[in-house]
Amino acid sequence: MLDLEFSSEQTMLKETLRDLFDAEAPLTAVRDLEDDPRGYSTELWAKLGELDVIGLMLPENYGGSGMSLIEGVALYEELGRLLTPTPHLVSAVIGGGLLARAGSDEQAAQWLPGIATGSTIFSVAWLEPENGSSARGVQMMATPNAEGYTLTGTKRHVAFASSADQLIVLARTGNAPTDIDLFLVDPKATGVRLEQKFTIASDAQYDVHFDNVVVTDADRLGETGSGWKVWSKVLEEVWVLSAAFAVGAAHYAQEITVQYSKDRQQFDKPIGSFQSLSHYMADAQTAIDGAEQLVHEAAWASSVGNPINKLAPMAKLFACRTFRDLTATAQQIFGGIGFTVDFDIQLYFRRAKALQLSWGDDRALSEAVASAVLD
Repeated sequence: MLDLEFSSEQTMLKETLRDLFDAEAPLTAVRDLEDDPRGYSTELWAKLGELDVIGLMLPENYGGSGMSLIEGVALYEELGRLLTPTPHLVSAVIGGGLLARAGSDEQAAQWLPGIATGSTIFSVAWLEPENGSSARGVQMMATPNAEGYTLTGTKRHVAFASSADQLIVLARTGNAPTDIDLFLVDPKATGVRLEQKFTIASDAQYDVHFDNVVVTDADRLGETGSGWKVWSKVLEEVWVLSAAFAVGAAHYAQEITVQYSKDRQQFDKPIGSFQSLSHYMADAQTAIDGAEQLVHEAAWASSVGNPINKLAPMAKLFACRTFRDLTATAQQIFGGIGFTVDFDIQLYFRRAKALQLSWGDDRALSEAVASAVLD
């Protein structure tokens, strides 16, 4: 039976995480980490490991908790609330998810326990300069040689690359659109160079340059040519969790905007009492609640084994658009001071746009929804 409310255990998880983030990751910490080469608090990361939160959705036989996407949504709504930066998405969700689905027994045993505790960090190298996010956007070739393959090219938007013990690199092994494989690459290997990039979200992103980097068959995850299929399934979970992050962030951005509209006086009354502004905030709250329900439905569907190839892109498309539109309106309600660094709303405004573009922009998500509907 469909039930989109959190259980008592899931609510307890959210409350525990909220208390932790309020104490250990306030917005002052987010400010301190802006443009930091590492980009996250190692102290907070260690505490998440102690609470067994990092491996929340990883298999129990490799040290994870074996929880569903619902618990993942509970975590990501709380991460989003205070914009808490961690490598959880790229390491535990993507890295761990790809290893659990496609890795050999030896690869899983070698890497998953460390990922689950946080002692090992993975990141993923997917996007390329001037290329899109579809399978055809992966153009970097894995060129056969005597030892296996060589990788040459550049990957962009590689999050937390400077902290990664391993990168999972998407590379082309054939001419068909989905002839793509996943390779494990040590970011300290000969021929790998990291270049920090500065983004609108002030997060830790890197261009990673590969110059004749050698990988072998033992570095491949899964069978030849299976990489894109596995990647697409993990990406669905990434979309749902990104949407959950957007929902949590949108709720808090709405809270501080509503409070400001009550505190700010104009013509001897709060500006929130003016109909034009109150209607904007009412519309925003309606959209947030709708986005939250869509995210929860996608997580519920995943938890009972139903496909989420339509719900996942719908959730990210709607939630991230809601977050972006809400913060843009909030900036207008705050006025010019909302753009100054002294006010928190600008932190949400900048990250809303970055999140909307990450892991598939609106066009890619619309195409994914259309494909699910029409195919």
